[in-house]
Amino acid sequence: MQSQEMFDTRHNNIRAKFAVLTLCLLISSVVSFAEPAYPLKTSADNRYLVDQKNEPFLLQGDAGWSLIVGASESEVDEYLNNRRQKGFNTVMVNLIEHRYSKHPPLNLDGEAPFTTPGDFTTPDEKYFAHADGVIRKAAENGIQVLLVPIYLGYKGTDEGWIEELGKLAPEKCLEYGQYLGKRYKDFDNILWVMGGDRDPRAVQEKIDLIALGIREFDRRHLFTAHGNSEPSTPEQFASGGWLDVNASYNCDAVHQRLSADYNTHPVRPTFLIESCYEGEHNSSPVQIRRQAYWSVLCGGFGHIFGNNPLWHFNGPTLYPFEGTWQQAMDRSGSVDMMYWGRLFRSRSWFDLVPDQKHEVVTAGLGESEGDDYLAAGRTSDGSTVIAYMPTSRTIRVDMTRIAGRQVKAWWFDPRNGQSSEGGTFPSTGTHEFTPPGEGDWVLVLDDADKKLPAPGISR
Repeated sequence: MQSQEMFDTRHNNIRAKFAVLTLCLLISSVVSFAEPAYPLKTSADNRYLVDQKNEPFLLQGDAGWSLIVGASESEVDEYLNNRRQKGFNTVMVNLIEHRYSKHPPLNLDGEAPFTTPGDFTTPDEKYFAHADGVIRKAAENGIQVLLVPIYLGYKGTDEGWIEELGKLAPEKCLEYGQYLGKRYKDFDNILWVMGGDRDPRAVQEKIDLIALGIREFDRRHLFTAHGNSEPSTPEQFASGGWLDVNASYNCDAVHQRLSADYNTHPVRPTFLIESCYEGEHNSSPVQIRRQAYWSVLCGGFGHIFGNNPLWHFNGPTLYPFEGTWQQAMDRSGSVDMMYWGRLFRSRSWFDLVPDQKHEVVTAGLGESEGDDYLAAGRTSDGSTVIAYMPTSRTIRVDMTRIAGRQVKAWWFDPRNGQSSEGGTFPSTGTHEFTPPGEGDWVLVLDDADKKLPAPGISR
């Protein structure tokens, strides 16, 4: 007769194997969608991005900052394949790394970006040829690269290139931009990201010169920017005339930053470029999920997810970590982002208008400045409403805001990607909805006549 300890061990092993099998099945069942036809462009209303076939582009991004310098050729393949399987279509990458590589600024082959350190007009062909290969591999996987050519670095640190940029003559900044524009103008899957984690005003003219140098030869790709978490991107970068896409950045009142950026004029597409990372900032799984759901329901077209140690590929880091970047790729944050993408791609996410005045969801909203804030969006024709609540609570909905005679309700669990029916109701008066369990939930309300599939299932 086996001991209780032996039984428990076997039982736990079986449970672990079942969990792995379940994850593999979930990954293999990810909603299929056509690979985008890059490069991207802005939609007719300037609210989101579309590809060359005018298909809306939901930015499901990953912070792969040190990919070019920190991963071997086979590891690049492993990383990109894993991201593609989970529905990620974007990675944010430093073209040149200042600190977060094993031997900065060298790549794994010992190649430096410049033959003369700090002189951006002396590019090393071998280094940039390797970078080219990484970007091409991303394209083979249908993945766009948010390419950061001159990451500045957080204030008070040596993370970025701000010191070198400050010493560089203006004409050399322009020349560096021209070099990049010539080199990458024919790569389809690029969106340029200027700046990086810092107020750019100390080197604003030089950043503008690099951007304008790029644009002199590359008029195919859009530009966005990564600045300070306050104020908005246009306030920090718009003076140069090259900014196409707004990027929200905040780790505190994320929904407020997103809403403010949505209301900025002139209107530009907006996405959440950075917030709290899994494995950093003492972040919880619900914190990672809520900032992702807020990014769309507050008016953006997607967001960049981050994980430690994945972003630096086991290189130098700011926070301690356990395990390897390979193990991190399948942790809960990445899997939750897979579910996030499945949900929004199953509905007309690009047509959602934020319920800023709370005319659709009228009660149960949570604190306006708090982490429990409920964000909701309604398609312009009223056929779908999506509401994300970070904590379980009863909410009240004005049913007259939903098109059709009958409203089909669904509950989507962002922790496992499963949907359950919530009933059918007349589109009259108000109705109170209570999630079927604890934790965070997504309520989806559809015009029943549309006969839409369960949330998270492709149409």
